[in-house]
Amino acid sequence: MPSGAPQSQWREWLQGAKLQLVVMAAAIVIIMLFFSVMTDWSYLSPRNISNLFRQTAITGILAIGMVFVIISGEIDLSVGSMMGLLGGVAAILDVWFGWPLPLTIMLTLTAGFLLGLWNGWWVAYRKVPSFIVTLAGMLAFRGILIGITDGTTVAPTSDAMGIIGQSYLPSMVGMVIGVGGLALYFGWQQKRRAMRQQYELPVPPMHTSLMKSAAMGIAVLSIILILNDYRGVPTPVLLLATFLIIGTFIANKTQFGRRIFAIGGNIEASRLSGINVEKTKLAVYAMNGFLVAVAALILSSRLGAGSPSAGNIAELDAIAACIIGGTSMAGGVGTVIGAVIGAFIMASLDNGMSMMDVPTFWQYIVKGGILLLAVWMDSATKAKR
Repeated sequence: MPSGAPQSQWREWLQGAKLQLVVMAAAIVIIMLFFSVMTDWSYLSPRNISNLFRQTAITGILAIGMVFVIISGEIDLSVGSMMGLLGGVAAILDVWFGWPLPLTIMLTLTAGFLLGLWNGWWVAYRKVPSFIVTLAGMLAFRGILIGITDGTTVAPTSDAMGIIGQSYLPSMVGMVIGVGGLALYFGWQQKRRAMRQQYELPVPPMHTSLMKSAAMGIAVLSIILILNDYRGVPTPVLLLATFLIIGTFIANKTQFGRRIFAIGGNIEASRLSGINVEKTKLAVYAMNGFLVAVAALILSSRLGAGSPSAGNIAELDAIAACIIGGTSMAGGVGTVIGAVIGAFIMASLDNGMSMMDVPTFWQYIVKGGILLLAVWMDSATKAKR
């Protein structure tokens, strides 16, 4: 939502966002209860919860990049193939050439950034529809991956490479990071509340803020304790949390974030107000490419290999996560936290159906039905507004 929107519109959007979060929270509770009963409560074991969060990390990082693309009024169908290609490149550098891990990471991230720029250049400056540009990228990147790997799996990756996707934080380190992060968040909330009071802006009652903070603290610390009960907080989860915080800050507290919302809401009004639309869209795609590279490193590290089929249809999971999280396909509306929660819902469904040995075709049908339902709800809500 642009900062210049009327206060009534802002309140309406904020209420809708809060309602969306409540609905998603209820959906998570229902999904977990259902799969827990169907798996004799093994679904809620610390080991499976740890695995669930690791699964969420890859889709969640993809969704963080995708949500900015969709908010800007565009789409990216190439992220699955791009992730597979970048993961294949990382595996080749690690296995075939034996490059040190820092150099492999640097080159992979740079390649992701450049591939994102490539997509963004065609969309922003050549005016080719993003659907066509990224559809072409989806085919081309997959073809390049098959070509450079000769259609074979590149394995096994080194132990150093495994640190990215297979390592865990020591229990004490995870707890210290969690408590420190909560302390910083609560301090920022108090500072924000004081500033709003200073400028005589509306603030929620103190007891409401305290209840919200207590609930968040209990949730975060409970998750860390559960993860510590297995092996500790997985490194991919720490990366997801880091990019979640950075993405939320960009969306809510920077001019760049406000420009993305403005462009998605009304591109012509944004252009007339002085926003460089082309430059902003180019930056959005570059940022998306960088995050795809991060997800690719985690995927290759977790699999211990680079596979020609890696990242297959991952773009659909990322898009579905954004839409389930409340992002509008029309652009201009969405939240980073909503996209990550949507990714968690998608991962929960995958994990639960796999534990129940649900046939693969049914898994696709269920995920497709949920995606259709989420888009329908978005359309119905927009029509009501």
